Amino acid sequence: MSHLHTSEAVTGTDDRSRPRAALPALCATQITSWGVVYYAFPVLNSRITADTGWPATATTAAFSGALLISALTGIPVGRVLDRRGPRAVMTTGSVVGVTAVLAIACAPGLAAFTAAWLLAGVAMAATFYQPAFAALTRWWGTDRVRALTAVTLAGGLASTAFAPLTATLAQHLGWRATYAVLALPLALVTIPAHALALRAPWPSVPRSASRRDPRTGSVARSRPFLMLAAALTLNSFAMYAVVIALVPLLIARGASPTAAAWALGLGGAGQTLGRTLYATLARRTGVTTRTVALIVLGGTTTAALATVSGPFPLLLGIAIAAGMVRGNLTLLQATAVTDRWGTSQYGRLSGLLAAPATIASALAPFAGAALAGPLGGYPHLFALLALVSVLGALAALAATPPHKDPKP
Repeated sequence: MSHLHTSEAVTGTDDRSRPRAALPALCATQITSWGVVYYAFPVLNSRITADTGWPATATTAAFSGALLISALTGIPVGRVLDRRGPRAVMTTGSVVGVTAVLAIACAPGLAAFTAAWLLAGVAMAATFYQPAFAALTRWWGTDRVRALTAVTLAGGLASTAFAPLTATLAQHLGWRATYAVLALPLALVTIPAHALALRAPWPSVPRSASRRDPRTGSVARSRPFLMLAAALTLNSFAMYAVVIALVPLLIARGASPTAAAWALGLGGAGQTLGRTLYATLARRTGVTTRTVALIVLGGTTTAALATVSGPFPLLLGIAIAAGMVRGNLTLLQATAVTDRWGTSQYGRLSGLLAAPATIASALAPFAGAALAGPLGGYPHLFALLALVSVLGALAALAATPPHKDPKP
């Protein structure tokens, strides 16, 4: 998302220059890419460890490694996107993604499994939200918010579509064959969609749009910025650890793997619903109030999952509520810089803000799996994650720019 600031000075982003197929294509590819490359893993991990004997900490570390590689690879991928546009990047990323998923399915040992996941991390950087956001921002220009909202709404349905599908396939095929089957829609949807729908000319950016605002450095060193970075980092760690640990938590509560997968999927539907409510929330609350409230609500749902043992419909309702909060938190992070410091510094400040949060989200799945045992199980892990959210909310209280708590 480091490229959003350029669109305000971009020429050639009127309706006639837009590839009209790009928006529906990217909605479809975000659902499929996230569903196969990201959300299948928490559904299949318990089967992977049971079948292979590999420790859950090791398999989850491989997945966390993919997220870390994605964060690091996203920097050079962003530079290529700025110069050349999304078609080659996202098409190549789709091919790499299919190759990685097949390599995961065929991995003979833990080392090969880990290497395949690191390759998947490269595919994530080239096919997930960041390149899609960059493409829509440049092509849609001042109308970018509508396009970005549509893509995030679609992306929120990834777990809804693919978590139950993955669980159903795994019941009949096993985890290896399930990954092999999932590689098919990944190939059939994402490769042609990216190759054919992203062919429009890439609008140029005038030099004035890339000039660095001289105030950027002082803002980045300010207490509000540093505290906001701390708040979003703590929140990202808690949020992503909860997503990956939800299935094993519910299984520990007595749910079947299939039922737990459905809970993860319906949480994704809640995420999409939550995003539809964000605009209203933004109009009615100040930026600090909104940030603190959403992080606290996220921590509250995590604490509820830690303390409520059943029945399953109640746990399902909490998972959906957690998804709604998570959907709002995604848009909160996307608008954190513009809500406080405007758009002129967006590129650099958002990059600085995203770096620690991205690393935290990459480490969260491994850290959650590693801590669950020593803490005495997943309920205790969720209690700790709720406390992490409380710390994030306290940091957010100190993230108000001087003299104002603006309403956008």
